[in-house]
This record gives sequence, C-alpha cells and structure tokens, in this order.
Amino acid sequence: MVTSAEVTDHEQLRQIVQRSVQYGDFTLSSGERSPYYFDGKKTTHDPEALPGICKWVLGEMEEAGLKALGGPATGANPIVTGVQMLAAFLGERIAGFYVRKDGKAKEHGTRQVIEGNPPEGDKRVAMVDDTMTTGGSLLRAIEAVEKAGYKVAKVLVIVDRGEGGTEALRARGYQVSARFHADANGNLS
Repeated sequence: MVTSAEVTDHEQLRQIVQRSVQYGDFTLSSGERSPYYFDGKKTTHDPEALPGICKWVLGEMEEAGLKALGGPATGANPIVTGVQMLAAFLGERIAGFYVRKDGKAKEHGTRQVIEGNPPEGDKRVAMVDDTMTTGGSLLRAIEAVEKAGYKVAKVLVIVDRGEGGTEALRARGYQVSARFHADANGNLS
C-alpha cells in the first residue's frame, strides 16, 4: 500500500528531477533528435535528488535480493556510489562497479572493461543508468557484464523516455523498472 508520505516523496522528487529537463533541439546518444534533453548529471549531482534516487534504487535491489550494482559510465557512477554509501549507513554492503564507455577496455593500466568492485560471490547484479531512450548504452554495458560472467537480474533507470528502450530490454528477458516516465514533451510522471 502506498502511503501519503510516499506519494509526497514521489511528487517532490519528480519536481526536482523535472528541473533537469532542458528544451531546445538536441541529438541524443542514440543519434535521434529530440525537442528535450534529460540531463541526468544535473539530477545525480543534485543533493536534493540523489538521496531519493538512491533510496529507490536500494529498495528495488532489496526487493530483488541483489547486493551488487553497476552501470554504464558516466551516468551510473554517482548513483552506484550513492547507493553504496546509503547501504553502508544502514549496515549493508553493496558491491559497486561501472562499465567503461561502449564496453571497451582502457588501453593502459589494468585494461579493464569493468571498473570498481564487482561482486565475488553471488553473480546476480542490478544495472542502473540515469536515462534510457533506445536502451543501447545499457545493453552494451549489460553485454560486457554478462561476458564477464555476471547475471543481470534487474535494470533500473531514473527516467525512461518511452522510446523503445524498455521494450527492447524486456524482449531480451530483462526486468526493467523506471522511477519516472517522460512523455513526448519531456514531462515526467
């Protein structure tokens, strides 16, 4: 049952996240053009928004019994770190990692594709990103994680632009949840 406090929290968070929507003429990472752009970094670096986002992500992870969280750089980085900090504050440990851009290893140092601390025991992980349009960035990150031997059990996004990403990931068998959904004009619900 949803309480009035949770509805208020959702609405307050929606209003904060809505401030990250910019209007104009934008080219998205998918190559598509859009009259609005969700600047996820404005949300994930907002001290009013990040706690609510992390609380939601951690709740989704707990519900699925997951103890590891990763995602594509750079959209997932602050979310992963925030969730790890929240979990630590609550006495829990969450393994955190990110996948280098386009799933490609860096060409120096350890030449890793997956950076941070992926889980050593349970190979089931959640993946997170700030926004999703076609799902391409998340899918490339998921493929890199699964190639490394992990099982993606849940995919989470702050804003689903409603342009096929959720359907594409679900068609491949992934469980996808979004905190907010954008309409064609960038209004979040």
